[in-house]
Amino acid sequence: MAGRILVGTCNWSDHQSFYPEGLPPADRLAYYSRFFRLVEVDSTYYGIPPPRRTANWVESTPDGFLFNVKAYRSLTYHERAGGQPRDPTRDEESQFAACLEPLRESGKLRALHYQFPPWFDASPLNLDRVARLRERHPEDLVIVEMRNRSWAEPERCGQLLDLLSESRVSLCVVDEPQLGSGSFPRLVEVTDPRLAAVRFHGRNAKTWYARGKTSGDRFNYLYSQDELREWQADIRRLATEAEEVHLLFNNNRSNYAVVNGLQMAEILGLARPPEGAVGPDRPPPEVSEPPLPFGPPT
Repeated sequence: MAGRILVGTCNWSDHQSFYPEGLPPADRLAYYSRFFRLVEVDSTYYGIPPPRRTANWVESTPDGFLFNVKAYRSLTYHERAGGQPRDPTRDEESQFAACLEPLRESGKLRALHYQFPPWFDASPLNLDRVARLRERHPEDLVIVEMRNRSWAEPERCGQLLDLLSESRVSLCVVDEPQLGSGSFPRLVEVTDPRLAAVRFHGRNAKTWYARGKTSGDRFNYLYSQDELREWQADIRRLATEAEEVHLLFNNNRSNYAVVNGLQMAEILGLARPPEGAVGPDRPPPEVSEPPLPFGPPT
């Protein structure tokens, strides 16, 4: 029996040309949830929201909608002290845990996403830090995304895969430019049979290390349908090894992530995108029923 495949984007606030003109920002999540049943919340990396805000997310979305939540930046060692990555404080850990509670209580918290920085290399210390994730989140689904190429070296990669498998933590499969030490190869492995995740960052090598005004300047890439079809075999294999597969588009320039997400859902036989939603900068029309890119492959 194949696992179900869910398609979504990384955050809902970036795709401004996707939303109808004049739609208030506070209503974007509800509109987004008419087209997708999964979203990755990236804003939690930059700041920890109060529980009342995450409770609003619950109220804005229908039953069955799911959230993957990106870990706050100190939890992934993006913060430094004395030039070295620092451990999160107890307050940061407790505040992050508190913001998750409304999502967890509603059943809409699906996974926590730990994206480690490019300087987080495959050292024994960092391997130990990864090992402690299960202690912090004993009951949650956890996804780990590596961005330093040293983790792909044969010996270190084997240690990482063994650790994640033993801890029941998912390795994030990535589609991204292969450029320098701050990139990770396409490693299609299931380390937690409950969940596999793929993040699509685009393939714009020119902007991979660029610092633009917005993240959309860096992830400025619209996948062609042929590039999306290249993933069909790997996605279906993941769905035979995992109960659930998340396909998350982070190419958040314009409405590229939405367009490619809807296209991928159609390619996999999950749903047809609304007419007019298959090209860049073309927001989909109003629909009475969402196309629901949700369910097992056909």
